[in-house]
This record gives sequence, structure tokens and C-alpha cells, in this order.
Amino acid sequence: MKILITGAAGMLGDSLCSVLAEKGHMIYATDIEDLGKSVECLDVRDFKKVKNCIESVKPDLVVHLAAETDVDRCELQPDHAYLTNTIGTQNVAVACQEYDIEMVYVSTIGVFDGIKSEPYTEFDYPNPINVYGKSKLEGEKIVQGLLRKYYIVRAGWMMGGGPKKDKKFVAKIMTLLDSGNRLKVVDDKFGSPTYTTDFSYCLAELIRTKYYGLYHCTNKGGATRHDVAREIVGILKRTDVVIEPVSSAYFPLPAPRPRSEASRNYKLDLLGMNIMRQWQEALRDYIQSSWKR
Repeated sequence: MKILITGAAGMLGDSLCSVLAEKGHMIYATDIEDLGKSVECLDVRDFKKVKNCIESVKPDLVVHLAAETDVDRCELQPDHAYLTNTIGTQNVAVACQEYDIEMVYVSTIGVFDGIKSEPYTEFDYPNPINVYGKSKLEGEKIVQGLLRKYYIVRAGWMMGGGPKKDKKFVAKIMTLLDSGNRLKVVDDKFGSPTYTTDFSYCLAELIRTKYYGLYHCTNKGGATRHDVAREIVGILKRTDVVIEPVSSAYFPLPAPRPRSEASRNYKLDLLGMNIMRQWQEALRDYIQSSWKR
């Protein structure tokens, strides 16, 4: 299958391109940055360029990863958030509709308000509390309204890409470990870590089925940021490091965060297709394979 990927130069795109190529698919990688022969330049905010690219490549499937994932930037610059995450998604969906192409839209568990005590499933009603979540949810609505052949796949707290690509929590902790032996980490926010490699293999199996719809795809189990940091320290055997729990109020941020972004891959479970590992196992694999110490 010929697959066009937007946002292919990011931490998830890097993994997904490799896994899908390994599965025998022909990959056409694009990103807003012009990276030469391996990744073509495409700004999804420009409908004419999106349409021309899809018309030229003639893919069987478009995997839409391109997004603004900086939650605080989205809150401070809502026009940028909606243009990138919502209008950019609409541009891709409209082009897929015109040429009758399957689409994967990678969304976020951040579309929920975080009030629920149990993990969120695909059957829970979204109610985002920040601009990032709202802009991604509007993208979901557009895909569902325009297309019949689509997969909307919600990811959790993303980890992957190693030192060069990872800009998320795990990378921040790895960097902080080099600058001190006592770290303050939030313990009142819950989520489901999502390893890019595991997500990529699970998505590769999902698109093979043609069983379109909405899915959650996170690693199994839930954790606080404090739990994840402690696990990293344990994996690295850093007995000299103390991870001190603090309230999220200790780190005031522009965008509100849900209390819980914990997720269950309920539909994948019901269909017998949930190949995601426990988050602790995935984190250990990631640290040991990508962070040389």
C-alpha cells in the first residue's frame, strides 16, 4: 500500500515511517520542514498544496500526524492551534474525500475533561478543557463528518524518538538527571504513557483490517508523572536521585491540564487487537534502546 504521512519528521512520524516500511508499505513522508530527499515539504495549513500533493502521490492511505502539540502554545495562540490542528486536518480530510482515500487521524486522550476516576474509553463523551484538546476534537468531528473510510486513533502521553526527537516528559527527566539529584515532579495528574514504537506496530495492524472507526491506543496501565520519573530512575539504577512529589500548582502553566488522561484501549480489547504492552515494559525498552548512558 502507498501511504502518505504528514508530520513525518516528528517523534511519532520517525517511528511510524520505519514500521510501515518494515511491513512492506511504500512510504511518502512529508513535513512542514524541508528535510530533502527523505521527507518532502508540505504545510497542511495550505489546502492547495495539500490537494496537489495528494493528487500527485495518489496514496491509498494518508496518515495525518502533523499538529501543534505544545499545549501551552495552543493556549496562548489559539488562532495558530485551530489553523494547524483543525483547519489542517480539514484540508487533509477534504482532499481524501475528493479522491476517495482512506485516512488516519492521530488525536489525543486530551479531548476529555479528566473528571472520570476510571480510565477513559472510546465510549466516553469528550469535553476538552484547553485549546489544544478543543482543536484536536474539532479535527475529529471534521473527519467523522466528511469521510467513511477513516481511523481516528487517540494517543496518550507520548514517549519515543530518543535524544534527537523527544521533546516530551521522558526527555525532560533524562536531561534533568544530569543537572541534579533531587527532582520535583507532579503527582496529581494521571495519564497513559504511549511508546511511539508500540503505537506504530498497533496502528500497522489496525490499518490492515479495514475496520474503520475511533480507537484509543495507549500503553496499558495508568501513571502519574511522578510514577514515570521514579520508573526512569529505577531503570537507570540511579540510587542517588530523589524524586520528590509536588502538586501541579507548583509549576503554574498557561494551559489547564485534565486531572486524568488515563485511557483504556477498550475497542481494541473487545476486538482482540490490543497488542500494546504495559507502560513500564515499554518505557524500559525505550530507555535501554534509545538513551545510551
